[in-house]
Amino acid sequence: MASSSFMAILTLALLLQMATSSAQLSTNFYSSSCPRVFSAVRSTVQSAIRNEARIGASLLRLHFHDCFVNGCDGSLLLDDTSSFTGEKNAVPNRNSARGFDVVDNIKSAVENVCPGVVSCADILAIAARDSVAILGGPSWNVKLGRRDARTASQAAANNNIPPPTSNLNQLISRFNALGLSTRDLVALSGSHTIGQSRCIQFRPRIYNETNLDSSFAQTRRSNCPRASGSGDNNLAPLDLQTPTAFDNNYFKNLIQKKGLLHSDQQLFNGGSTDSIVRTYSNSYNTFSSDFVSAIIKMGDIKPLTGSNGEIRKNCRKPN
Repeated sequence: MASSSFMAILTLALLLQMATSSAQLSTNFYSSSCPRVFSAVRSTVQSAIRNEARIGASLLRLHFHDCFVNGCDGSLLLDDTSSFTGEKNAVPNRNSARGFDVVDNIKSAVENVCPGVVSCADILAIAARDSVAILGGPSWNVKLGRRDARTASQAAANNNIPPPTSNLNQLISRFNALGLSTRDLVALSGSHTIGQSRCIQFRPRIYNETNLDSSFAQTRRSNCPRASGSGDNNLAPLDLQTPTAFDNNYFKNLIQKKGLLHSDQQLFNGGSTDSIVRTYSNSYNTFSSDFVSAIIKMGDIKPLTGSNGEIRKNCRKPN
């Protein structure tokens, strides 16, 4: 009896420990300390998207690339220092991650209304939500209270962000390792309903793979030469139908074998995720609601809370 009570207490303690980090995040975290945070972020994101619609996808991607590397701690935003090499020049981010200047502008706007209160990690989470909503997607209440890392890891970024060459099993296991389900993987991949990709990322697919629509391949090849080093940074939309609208056309494209990246088409290629892709292609509402659940869950990955980390004054460097 005593031993089963002890085990129950131990189990409860472990569960509480696991829940603590996300439990410390709250949708009303800044309600008294910075009530104007949302309007400050929103107006800056709105003006950036008005200037360039693609930036919405870039801001959403920053949140994803931040959370997948040692948790949602703003480490991606740090420039290299003498004591660490940051994540900006890791393979998944080099010549690819963008929007850092917009994050600086958001930080300035937030500092103007409440200096020293809101973390850069939280700014990424709010900017991701606003980008999706402004481009016609769902909105949600963002959980807040993350603090900023004082260091970053290029090696962790190289190892933890799934590359576009990933197969389905690799994608599932990478997401599962972070507490995200296979359904979360497919829903979050729907972020590729907005944004662009570089030729260097999709060249192998359009020249070497057979599970793609031939006219689609032809179109993409016209702006992405076969020879490596030629046109590497030429862009193509991840969703060829509505690249600046957050909708479910990405999934319709996959069913037509018009996924731009190898990792995109892996979601609809005779495997375990085909049925989820079909569901989302038939129902925007199901996709939208699953996307919201998944991105909130992603935002809960290993945040620094309480007295851990810091509130950076400048998102590019530790205090």
